Amino acid sequence: MFTGLVESVGALVERKPTAGGFRLRIATALSGELSPGDSLAVNGVCLTVILSEQGEVHADVGPETIRVTTLGWLPQGAAVNLERPLRADGRLGGHFVQGHVDAVGHIEEIRAESDFHWLTISFPRQLAPYVIQKGSIAVDGISLTVAGLGADRVDLMIVPFTMAHTSLGRAQVHDRVNLECDMVGKYVVRAAELAGLTFTVVQPGEVTH
Repeated sequence: MFTGLVESVGALVERKPTAGGFRLRIATALSGELSPGDSLAVNGVCLTVILSEQGEVHADVGPETIRVTTLGWLPQGAAVNLERPLRADGRLGGHFVQGHVDAVGHIEEIRAESDFHWLTISFPRQLAPYVIQKGSIAVDGISLTVAGLGADRVDLMIVPFTMAHTSLGRAQVHDRVNLECDMVGKYVVRAAELAGLTFTVVQPGEVTH
């Protein structure tokens, strides 16, 4: 379990093909605090550390993770958001993040407002029931608040600290991002579906604040 509060930004050193997947080598200052078998969220994807030495962490990525996340598209040198799991006695500063990506979204727009930035991110329509106004969503492992909501997109306001201390500082329009919806919302929607309830539909592209 994670919180969506990025501890460090690492750099992808190598993505080496393996049988059915690949192995990531990530340069990070966290390497000295990680051991084989530890979990590590990489851009919001929970991975298992297989080696940690000399300022690098190694982790394997399987076929299913390649299909449902952005890890298969990351170029060498890409900045990646890193977070270790939440300790049982730790503070929950963001929201509960499992590291299980629900879908890949796309950055549609980045616009500045004073020292802050707005991001508009589109997502597959099947995610719509799980995203709510003023609710939480993890974007590449970053816990963010939904400030504007449409049927297939969200508006997010990014504070200067987050821009400076996560991979969002390098984000560009059309970039792919990993999305994970709030875990509590998933259970609520599932319960509603089993009860036979339906959901209100709004037009694609429409964002309300």
